Amino acid sequence: MAVQLLPRSNYGIAPRDAAIEVSIVMPCLNEAETLGTCIRKAQQAIVDCDLQAEIIVADNGSTDGSQDLARRLGARVVDVPEKGYGAALRGGIEAAQGEFIVMGDADDSYDFLAIYPFVEKLRDGYELVMGNRFQGGILPGAMPWKHRWIGNPVLTGIGRLFFHCPAGDFHCGLRAFSKDAYRRMKLQTTGMEFASEMVIKATLSNMAIAEAPTTLHKDGRSRPPHLRSWRDGWRHLRFMLLFSPRWLFLWPGAILFLLGAIVSLILMRGPVELAGVGFDIHTLLVAGFACLLGYQLLIFGVFTKIYALSEGFHPPHKLLGARPQAPLEWGVLAGVVLGAAGLTLLGLAARDWRQVGLGALEPRVTMRQVIPAVVLMMLGVQTVFASFFLGIMSLRGK
Repeated sequence: MAVQLLPRSNYGIAPRDAAIEVSIVMPCLNEAETLGTCIRKAQQAIVDCDLQAEIIVADNGSTDGSQDLARRLGARVVDVPEKGYGAALRGGIEAAQGEFIVMGDADDSYDFLAIYPFVEKLRDGYELVMGNRFQGGILPGAMPWKHRWIGNPVLTGIGRLFFHCPAGDFHCGLRAFSKDAYRRMKLQTTGMEFASEMVIKATLSNMAIAEAPTTLHKDGRSRPPHLRSWRDGWRHLRFMLLFSPRWLFLWPGAILFLLGAIVSLILMRGPVELAGVGFDIHTLLVAGFACLLGYQLLIFGVFTKIYALSEGFHPPHKLLGARPQAPLEWGVLAGVVLGAAGLTLLGLAARDWRQVGLGALEPRVTMRQVIPAVVLMMLGVQTVFASFFLGIMSLRGK
């Protein structure tokens, strides 16, 4: 696509010796069809809003001449060899000189003429300003129906549930943030999940987050988008689950454990009939398994949270701090108590067995002692070794 070049005096870009307030960063991979339009809109916004700004094209290995086009239009090109949407953005943001960063896709789906509300909110003290396409409008053909009605609402809903984030559009590609906030986020992902990582870490760090209504236009490319719906949707979901051990491990584990424990306590007293359905030792065995599985998930949740805190993936916890120290001795003691309780129950079963001359026992009676005994002993063993493992994990913090 031919791009009419503006005179250099009209580029609207801050001189090299001027203090730059805003850096507009565009990730780019073979976007020659639309890149010129995006740059010229950004230039016009800089002039209209009287901004001291620069335009950075973070190129991810284009082979269609995007780099030369960007340079001719006065943008600064930053070559980012590491592949991926997040990698390109990280490269461009780290090279930015502005106090504020505005990032947006180079496919002309976002209007760079409309960036001033983002800058205003940053000036007002917000640290991250998220575009919201559902407030600003999605023009016909701009977003596939499965993204509009399934993918984005579901992933945004999960993100709001897991992290209590105020953003109503987790994956809007037009957003702005301060350079200081970006440094504190310590973003690490290189793919499409970079968008989720940013809003999640900003929320966990209690940053001031605002929204700006954003209109999504049909992009101007003749080729298919880089986005792959199912692959990239799973990457977003996977990242949210990995960043929320509470929802991945703790809540499922707690529900399983409590349900199994309650059913076990009821059935230890004898069989139960409910609505014509009988529950006996077979149900007790399943309940015992639920207890063990739930407890295992709880342990995994604790491991994950402490590892995330120790490695800086999560901000310091108000109760646990940045590097939690595992109470090794208390954990071992709790495990010994659980194991001793299990051995006591098993000893009672052995006494009953001895009373019948080590002969055959009534399973419906004996198993009410043996199943809880085995479960308690296994819980004790898990607790002891989990405590030692947590102790090893906490060594780095000493």
